[in-house]
Amino acid sequence: MTAIDSRTYYYARVSSREQNLDRQIAVFKALGAADREIITDKESGKNLERAGYQALKNAMLRRGDTLVIKSLDRLSRNKCDIKNELQFFKDNGIRLKVIDLPTTMTELPAGQEWVFEMVNNILIEVLGTIAEQERETIRRRQAEGIETAKAKGKKLGRPALTFPPNWNEVYTSWKAGEITAKAAMERTGTKRTSFYKLVGLTENQ
Repeated sequence: MTAIDSRTYYYARVSSREQNLDRQIAVFKALGAADREIITDKESGKNLERAGYQALKNAMLRRGDTLVIKSLDRLSRNKCDIKNELQFFKDNGIRLKVIDLPTTMTELPAGQEWVFEMVNNILIEVLGTIAEQERETIRRRQAEGIETAKAKGKKLGRPALTFPPNWNEVYTSWKAGEITAKAAMERTGTKRTSFYKLVGLTENQ
């Protein structure tokens, strides 16, 4: 793809439908973006399954194109996901410009593309390290929480499934067709899943 063929897209995201995209779009238009070049999502950044973003990645962006975003967290709130997306853009020859990271916005003379490569590699490495540190912190906190709970004598996990005191009576009526399953659940104070698990345990004894 030649420079003439390359295209620039702009991606804006907010986390909910109540929020508006005006500030991000205004910044894009100040850079010369046309409406048709701006792709938006009003969805959480907890994962990458967003209609606009997936359309960009899978149907619009091609090698040689440029994607402009306001900040890295517009891609995702998950640093591991951001790292993976940066690697995807790098591997597929897509330039990412991040307005809040001025170095990525600089236009360099031909032959100095290595500067962008260096910045991209640094971002990937730093984000990967941060993501790994966060995963380790979460695992450590979980382990500490479990140990603290055990020390206090708390039982972890779901409580064991037990038969209600009136189980045999209600079960017999239900099996005889005298009451419905819903009525049996109400009388035994059980949810649907628990009720049928108890039925299975009764019938497999």
